[in-house]
Amino acid sequence: MASLSVPGVEDPDETGLSAPVCRTVTPDGDVLLLVPGDCAAARAAAHAQDDDLTAVMEITDVAPVSVPHRIRGRAWVAGWLTPVRNEQRAEAAMLLAERHPVGELLGIGEALHPDPAAGMYGRTAWMMLRLEVGEGAVDDLWGAEPIEPDDFADAAPDPLIAHEAELLQHLHTAHSEQVRGLCALLGDREEVCGLRDRAVPVGLDRFGLRVRFTDAEQRSFDARFDFPEPVRDVAELRRAMHVLFEAAATE
Repeated sequence: MASLSVPGVEDPDETGLSAPVCRTVTPDGDVLLLVPGDCAAARAAAHAQDDDLTAVMEITDVAPVSVPHRIRGRAWVAGWLTPVRNEQRAEAAMLLAERHPVGELLGIGEALHPDPAAGMYGRTAWMMLRLEVGEGAVDDLWGAEPIEPDDFADAAPDPLIAHEAELLQHLHTAHSEQVRGLCALLGDREEVCGLRDRAVPVGLDRFGLRVRFTDAEQRSFDARFDFPEPVRDVAELRRAMHVLFEAAATE
């Protein structure tokens, strides 16, 4: 979930419909965004002079499973916002199309027009924007820390991101006993791991699994279980999970 704001520019929309519908990162580390053409950020970028418009994108990481307190972390990326213009439009559209389902890109055709305007049936046109990253920050289970633009540009998408929701659901429904059994790896915290049906996997990436344990008094805490080494695909994930489950079973 992402929002885009321009300091000093009010956005009257309170429904969330003016938020970017899709985004991706270029090889150079810029963020490409597809936004409604009449949102505050699009209007401000269309009238700004070159790269003098600053903007902040806030990304909220929400767990794809049904648990209380689903927000896993937040990130902020700040920089300079400009419209994607002229010959850059086609390249930007291709990058967005590579990373997002077709359903989210219905506005690409309109955004490719030289002067985006209202579409058929009064539908609002779309605009592609480029955010040149100047600084970033992340706040999650491990705390808050800044992110340098070069590190942001060098970061690669997690290989499990497209499958995370379905994998978490599978772990919860088919391996709930084994997931709860991971509390054996927590040492002193093992006694407060909670009820058998209240160990829910809430996060999964190439580095490990995040599980939320709830005790008999409905108090929750998250625990992170790292894989022996980062996984590159679902096949390696299966092996890594087997290692975790085996380690917990022998405790």
